[in-house]
Amino acid sequence: MQLLKQLFNFYINSSIHVAFSVVSLTWITFLTVGFPASHTVLLFLFFATITGYNFVKYFGVAKFHHRRLTNWLKWIQILSFICFLLMCYYALKLEVRTYVFLLGLAVLTVFYAIPVFSKQKSNLRNVSGIKVYLIALVWAGVTVFVPIINADYSVNADVIILGVQRFLYVLILMLPFEIRDLKYDALNLSTIPQKLGVKKTKNLGVLLLVGFFALEFLKNETHGNTILALLIISVLTAILMRLSKIDQNKYYCSFWVEGLPILWLLLVFLIN
Repeated sequence: MQLLKQLFNFYINSSIHVAFSVVSLTWITFLTVGFPASHTVLLFLFFATITGYNFVKYFGVAKFHHRRLTNWLKWIQILSFICFLLMCYYALKLEVRTYVFLLGLAVLTVFYAIPVFSKQKSNLRNVSGIKVYLIALVWAGVTVFVPIINADYSVNADVIILGVQRFLYVLILMLPFEIRDLKYDALNLSTIPQKLGVKKTKNLGVLLLVGFFALEFLKNETHGNTILALLIISVLTAILMRLSKIDQNKYYCSFWVEGLPILWLLLVFLIN
């Protein structure tokens, strides 16, 4: 049992779970626009997510404590290096037109982790009020526009709406994390719960979910099965949003909330 717990913790802490979530949202994009899923894109994003997330999470730890890293962190470093090599391999299989867009996302990721403002010695993660919006923007870019651009699919009105929906959904998923971190975040971060309080943050999340769902009806092409899956995942997300609190189980956000995109993909497959 102890071994299973350690493996599960490694699965969460090494960003494998969040990588599956990114792949799930990207796969949903392929299904939504109606062209075959590119395994090259999916595998690239899977390995890129593990590489990028672990870089962001453990850059400072590895930099200042590399001589006394715990065993689990050393294994995460090894996994991250392997994933980096695989990311590079699959990147070579992407279309050239995709590289410019990916470069922009990569720069945002690096600046998110590394101090870029010399006077304040601060990174984008610590700039007041922009953290969740930056994460939502990168996720929307990765899971909607990377597969679209790589496939040379036209960015029409439906794709723009899909991008806005994805931005909103990731922003909504970030709110339980913001609530959880309320007692740890510095006041100068100006997070949404710091500015609105927990109750109003939950209400905002539900309101954004209504907008997220309503946008589906503005598309030129939509299907009953898609709407049903969207409705179910919206309700489930609203429930987890309402149940989120400051003192929550350690896996509430990192597994259950972050796993909602995986459940969404499964719903799409089951309903279709």
